[in-house]
Formats: sequence, structure tokens, C-alpha cells
Amino acid sequence: MIADFVISNWNAWAPGFNSPDDPSAWQSRLQTGQGSNPAAPAFVPKMLQRRLSPLAKAVFSAADGCLAAGEKLSAVFSSAHGEICKSLDILKAIQSAEEISPTAFSLSVHNAIAGLFSIAYANQMEITVIAPGFEGIAPAFIEALGLLQEGAAEVLLVLYDEPIADFYPISPFNLNAQTTCALALRLALIGNGLPLQFCRSAQSRDDGEHPIQLLAFLKFLLGEDRSLSLGHHGHSWRWDKL
Repeated sequence: MIADFVISNWNAWAPGFNSPDDPSAWQSRLQTGQGSNPAAPAFVPKMLQRRLSPLAKAVFSAADGCLAAGEKLSAVFSSAHGEICKSLDILKAIQSAEEISPTAFSLSVHNAIAGLFSIAYANQMEITVIAPGFEGIAPAFIEALGLLQEGAAEVLLVLYDEPIADFYPISPFNLNAQTTCALALRLALIGNGLPLQFCRSAQSRDDGEHPIQLLAFLKFLLGEDRSLSLGHHGHSWRWDKL
């Protein structure tokens, strides 16, 4: 598989990240975990804002920077863990014989953030939510490029994850980043922006799962390297800046 596409716009939320023009400051703050907490866009109704977890606010903050007011795009949301921290809270509540709110459950499922996004933005376009497992970030690009090939003029691709609790077996799977990160990419087949080529790589690599690869791709966007290869369990892919 070889596919050319353009990143016409992108935005991110991560601790210490201010803008795509400030990579060095972000890199140093990332190492220490410094940075403010994510905030939902001001237009989101207060009642809906109260339903947004810190991870959801990070996603909204990243995505909003790629959308004009009232704009609606087909979207692909990709996360290894989704709102798994909320799921753990529910399990703890069950263990303590506490009652579980139906709302709390509905906000803990993997597609919860995408659902809240569609409500907040009144977006009735196609939205796909991916849980890629050890495949990393590549399946999200494959899905987004498929939508473009099927006729979508542009697609919003959102990659996101947050650290998970030590309750879950993290080692030696390399599936957990030390910080929350949400990256929104506005993709098109042609037009202005950063042209990239995406293809399968013959390399055998072990770069960790989605949260690790997400940060690596953000650093690739900010850096001067012309090529990025990522893989896990023998499935490897390469992105080239054209």
C-alpha cells in the first residue's frame, strides 16, 4: 500500500504545548510534565462541558483548532484506551456496592468522546472510532485515507490517549505514555499543506502501541526529519514528507 495525502491543518493538546511554532519549549516541558489542564472550547454548553473528562477536553481542544465555526467533516477517532480510566472508576464503585449512574456508564465506552463531539458540533457526518490495539496509529490513517478515496473532500483524524492506572498490566507491553496527548489532523488528497506519503514498511520494529506512536508522530510533525517509521509486532509503516 502506498498513498499520498496532504495535512492541510493540524493542532494538538499536550502538557506544555502552545502552538506548532513552539516545538523546543514544548519538548522541554513534556519531559517534566509541566503544562496547564485542558479546557473545552468556550462555545460548548456548560451542561455538556460538565460531562467532558480531561481526556475529552484535550480532544475537543485539539480538534477545534482544525475546524471553522459551524464546519462539519467526516472524522476518524483513534485511541488505544479511550475512557478506560472511567471504566476503572465504575469497577471500583461496583466493588464498593455503590450504585452506578447510567450516564457514567455511557461516558465510559470507547466511542464516548466521539459521541460527545458529534453532539457539541452538531456533526451528522460519518464518524468512525478505532481501538487499534498493538497496531498503533496506522489503522487510523488507513481508515481516513479510505474515506478520502471514497469521495470525502477532507477528513478530520483525531489520535488521543492518556496514561492508564497501574492497576492494568503495563509492562512489558509498552502501551502507556507518561502524558495525555491529543492530535487532530485535517487530511485531504490534494491542496495546500504538508504533503506526505504513507506506505507499508518491510522493517521489523517495536515502537510500542498507540500512545507511544502518537507522541512520536507529533514530534515528527514538529521536527526536521523527513521520514518516520513506526511498527509493533512486525507490522511497520512509514510516513515521508514530500
